Amino acid sequence: MNAITPIRTPAEQALIGAFGALRDTGPAGAALEGLRIDGFSRFEASGLPHRRVEDWKYTDLRAMMREAKPLAGAPDASALLAAKVAVGRLPRVGGSRIVMVDGFHAPDLADGGPLPEGVTVSGLAEAMVRRPDVAALLAGQPATRGNTAFALNNAFLTDGLLIEVAPGTEVGHALDLVSITSDGAPRLVTARVVVVVGAGASAGIVETHVGPAGVDYQKNVVMQVVVRDGATLEHGRRQIEGDQALHLSTLEASVGAEAHFDSLTLTTGAAVSRSQLFVRFAGEHSDVTLRGVTMLKGRQHADTALVMDHAVPNCQSRETFKHILDGEAHGVFQGKIIVQPVAQKTDGRMMSQTIMLAEGPSMDNKPELEIFADDVACAHGCTCGELDADLMFYLKARGIPHKEAEALLVEAFAREAIEDFGGGPLAAVEELREAMLTSVTEWMRART
Repeated sequence: MNAITPIRTPAEQALIGAFGALRDTGPAGAALEGLRIDGFSRFEASGLPHRRVEDWKYTDLRAMMREAKPLAGAPDASALLAAKVAVGRLPRVGGSRIVMVDGFHAPDLADGGPLPEGVTVSGLAEAMVRRPDVAALLAGQPATRGNTAFALNNAFLTDGLLIEVAPGTEVGHALDLVSITSDGAPRLVTARVVVVVGAGASAGIVETHVGPAGVDYQKNVVMQVVVRDGATLEHGRRQIEGDQALHLSTLEASVGAEAHFDSLTLTTGAAVSRSQLFVRFAGEHSDVTLRGVTMLKGRQHADTALVMDHAVPNCQSRETFKHILDGEAHGVFQGKIIVQPVAQKTDGRMMSQTIMLAEGPSMDNKPELEIFADDVACAHGCTCGELDADLMFYLKARGIPHKEAEALLVEAFAREAIEDFGGGPLAAVEELREAMLTSVTEWMRART
């Protein structure tokens, strides 16, 4: 029987060619090569995902990614100088600022003073040489490993950041991680960040993804988080990429026993974006909260896909995602809670809510529950509609102009997902919350 040769799109052909030309002679070359080959093999077998792939049915990447841009290299002096100016315009959130330019660590652009005591930042390639366990972590969890965006990130992995918080450390102010794409010719940026919070430690981190307007660059970023037993991590993420960008992001988290992980994502940028969250409970009596606020206009497309894996008993998860759509934007929410047979006493709840500000937007929701245990409390739901006409009338009857009344209601809607973010005494929580609320206000101001 003759072998079947798949028909490759121009983007797939370019990615295959780029992988063949990629070389690394650094000390971590052997370890990186193994990860790359595994990631590339998975991509080569499946190609770019399309609408016939269930997990990607609403985001046909094969159609949306017509071409693959050249791989971004390490930024030169002029790119670093331009990035420094651009980063300087971003208000700093919390304390120390860590900067990545085109996926590469730029320590000279750090700001906000030295890192807090107990926090270390190192390159992934260097860490792999001295710590074999890092390579196993980079390979990903089983659910993540088969994902095409994650596989491509592995295939083109050159370096990244390892951020470690020592056991028992309390980091009072948020770490401000900025990932910026430099101006110039469009390119494909691959970035990887690993965050390990030691047992009993507590920390906050906010990542901001930004790039130039009017440039159709492509970005594929992965953050892998390990929250050890008894630890707390408050995580914020702002996706404010350029208006023509294609942005793929993956968050993978492993949460230990009696630990707390709270993540809040704000999406306002990029022409096409997909945010993936894979969270797995690795210890009992832990809680995880995932939140998101997506604000789209024009013809933007944003997809949120999450998998919450309750692999152990006695854990709680909450997922709340808000969508605000204008123009002819398209929003997508795909959420799945999995309760394994051993995960008795699981408490999991998921909600997606959408407000349409015009007649043109569309929203696809696909919440799922896969329950294999019998002593659980799980629920999911979704809503989609316009602003409440009675509330609009109430505000306008008191002399508030239409646009201002609309902005007040939209901001109140988004605040429900933001205001109860975090539950600990960390100053980082308040810093992250205020940064998110400010971004929502700015989006509404720009719209009016």
